[in-house]
This record gives sequence, C-alpha cells and structure tokens, in this order.
Amino acid sequence: MGKCHENKRKPKREGKLHTIGKAEAVPTGRGATVKLKDGSEVALFNIGGKFHAIENFCPHKAYPLADSRTYGNIVECDLHGWRFDVRTGECFTKKDCSIEAYEVKVEDGLIKILV
Repeated sequence: MGKCHENKRKPKREGKLHTIGKAEAVPTGRGATVKLKDGSEVALFNIGGKFHAIENFCPHKAYPLADSRTYGNIVECDLHGWRFDVRTGECFTKKDCSIEAYEVKVEDGLIKILV
C-alpha cells in the first residue's frame, strides 16, 4: 500500500486566523487550494454549505487533495484513491497516514482558517 510521505507545505500551527476569501467563491461540493503567505497550503472544501480545511496533501504520493472528488465528507485522492475525512483528516486507507485538519469559520461572508 506504500509508506506515508512528509508534507513539506504543511502549515505550522501558530493559532492565527487567516482570512481566505468570500464563502461564495467555493461552490457546494467543491474544493479549493489555499496558499498561505508563508507558502504552505491547505485544501478547503464546501460540503453542503459547511467549510472544512485539511492539508492539501495525500501522504501516499504527495498529490494535492483540493481538486479531488468528494463523496459526502470524504475526499478521495484522484491519483490512487486514498480516502480522507475532510472534517478530521482521518485516513481510511492506511491508519497511520492521517493528515491535519484545521478549524474554519465564516464571518460576514468571509472564510477564515485557524492555523
């Protein structure tokens, strides 16, 4: 099944709220790559009007998850089919390969991610 790779673009946890953009910019059922000022990335998903953010990284082969297909609260990596919960980052394909999840808030129509 393969080993888990390290994410070199993983955001450092600093307890800062980052304003990303307008909630209307990410349609329901879609994901978007969010690049933070330090060069790190997260994958932002709109699932039924609720926003979730995880590392934009599949630990199997380092493929970005933001453009992959979602099935409810699950995102499936387009490269090899690894599956992750967009709410928690839990990997369903290989137990010890879960990824970070980040808190998302929407205030006054703006998406904010706590990193």
